[in-house]
Amino acid sequence: MRLIGLKLSLVVALFLGFQCHWVEGVCSVAHCTDPTRCVLSRDQKSCKCAIGFYADHCDRNAHIKVMCGNDYIAIRAAEDFFRHHNVPLESLHLPNKSCRAQREVIDGVPYYMSRVSKDKYLTCGGKLLEKNLTHISYSLSLLSEPQVSGNIIRDPVIKMDFTCVYPYIREVSLTFPVVPFSSETVMRVEELDATIQMMLYTNHTYAKAYTSAPTIELGDKVYVEVKVMKPEDFFLLMINKCWATQSPQLNTSEALVHTLLLNGCVHDGTVSFLNVTDAEQGHNGGSSTVRYSFDMFRFTAEPHDLYLHCTVQLCEPDDQKSCTPNCNSVTKREAVRADPTQGLLSYGPIRIEMPDRPPSSILTTVVLPVAAVWIVGFFLILLISVAKAGSRRLAQVEEQ
Repeated sequence: MRLIGLKLSLVVALFLGFQCHWVEGVCSVAHCTDPTRCVLSRDQKSCKCAIGFYADHCDRNAHIKVMCGNDYIAIRAAEDFFRHHNVPLESLHLPNKSCRAQREVIDGVPYYMSRVSKDKYLTCGGKLLEKNLTHISYSLSLLSEPQVSGNIIRDPVIKMDFTCVYPYIREVSLTFPVVPFSSETVMRVEELDATIQMMLYTNHTYAKAYTSAPTIELGDKVYVEVKVMKPEDFFLLMINKCWATQSPQLNTSEALVHTLLLNGCVHDGTVSFLNVTDAEQGHNGGSSTVRYSFDMFRFTAEPHDLYLHCTVQLCEPDDQKSCTPNCNSVTKREAVRADPTQGLLSYGPIRIEMPDRPPSSILTTVVLPVAAVWIVGFFLILLISVAKAGSRRLAQVEEQ
């Protein structure tokens, strides 16, 4: 018996092992003996296949699987399941028809799979994010287009609703830093707390962070990373302002402050944003991680230690515009500066490696040169005296 319509709903909650099953799909009552595959109605006159099973006896498993990755959401089912319902691959898509399903063979078994990255979640028709104090939910639907024959439709239209629920672990306070040397802050955006970390790295690969106060030579690159640690890969992050001070205090005299970033834009000509995947040119506010570099400098007055301070802003994935700096419009960015969802990170000290200089003293600058003149003069007087004495002796010999 063929289905007139088929709808499957799946919910996967990572780490919790929770899965919600809806049962639909008509099957033969006479063969409905396994409650894990089919469910009888209350009057026991009809039955429906449990989710993931199909055919008249509900004896075939579609092996439907929802996959919730750190940066993607996906659903797959056996190719035979769709062939059984005469649903071709070309007709499967997410709510946005441009996001099509694909065929993949895994361990020799062909599947139809739909996979979407989190940054394209809304573009492909994902529902508005649902969030509370503990979880964030992404919900999508895999749909099939009706197969029209003349002016009728015989085969079912499939709709698979699937949801990935990501747990959020709140971090209220930190009694000690997670890494040996970093700066962390906790921000609240609506009901969610977010932990942001700032670290300095030894080179452009961002593979090794400093584990103590770094010492950097003048003119060398300083590599900075600001990242949303929790919840991971959810919020967009924009650095609004970064400045360096000579002391740990945020606001000192103007002579002891140097601005690197202002209103999300470059203020120091040596600053360059870097991509997360490589060291090529990047931008600010496009993901949950921002990397930038600048050339090391020092203040004219001692001490030569620097302290780096940055204010950051978080945006939800569906509000990317708020995390996109417009460096040609000061008015727009100034309005963002008053946003209550900003946090402050401070890092330091960053020490400057000064070149070795020979010691300087009055002995080397004054006494030694004067002494050298006196010594040379003494030897000249001595030579003149010897020469005169020799001349006298020679004259006396000649007279005799």
